[in-house]
Amino acid sequence: MIQSWLSRHGRRRRLVAAALAAVSVVSAFVATRPAGSAPTVLVAAHDLSPGPVHAADFHPAALDPPPSGAVRTIPAGQTLATPMRKGEPLTDIRLLAGYRLPPGLVATPVRIADAAAAALISPGSTITLLAAYDQHTPARQLAPDSTVLTIPRTTSSLSQTGDDNGTLIVLATTPTQAADLATAQAHARLSITIKPNQG
Repeated sequence: MIQSWLSRHGRRRRLVAAALAAVSVVSAFVATRPAGSAPTVLVAAHDLSPGPVHAADFHPAALDPPPSGAVRTIPAGQTLATPMRKGEPLTDIRLLAGYRLPPGLVATPVRIADAAAAALISPGSTITLLAAYDQHTPARQLAPDSTVLTIPRTTSSLSQTGDDNGTLIVLATTPTQAADLATAQAHARLSITIKPNQG
């Protein structure tokens, strides 16, 4: 009986020893695992407005798991389509090239003559373009109920030079509307009406 008890006691001690050894191995692995082994993505270094993407506006951060569509390197010549908050990860949907337009629509840059009026809109606003060809002809309505994709903030648009160059915006339009807008920009002064948010 004593021998049986010693045998059972010995087995328990071996099981406890094996469990402690396993815990030690796991602890050693965690302690020696390289820092930053989580996937690295780019996050906003500060609050960002829509506009050209600059490497200095982002810094790498480890996120596990990374968000879907996470961007790990700054693509050349890209434009941020929506605002971003400091610390927010950059994803492909934030970039104009990755913006998912409804089928049949294209991204159309348009310059609005009145910069103050353009300051009233933001990405997601619904607007209608009006083209005024001269003082004696009623303005013509173009691209009704178009969605603003982005409002690029360039150095020239932010400068206080007093130049009346208007404000560049990017709209979601049909190819036919894009052609009409290109013609109107060459011959008319463009203004906007803003559709109130129905939400």
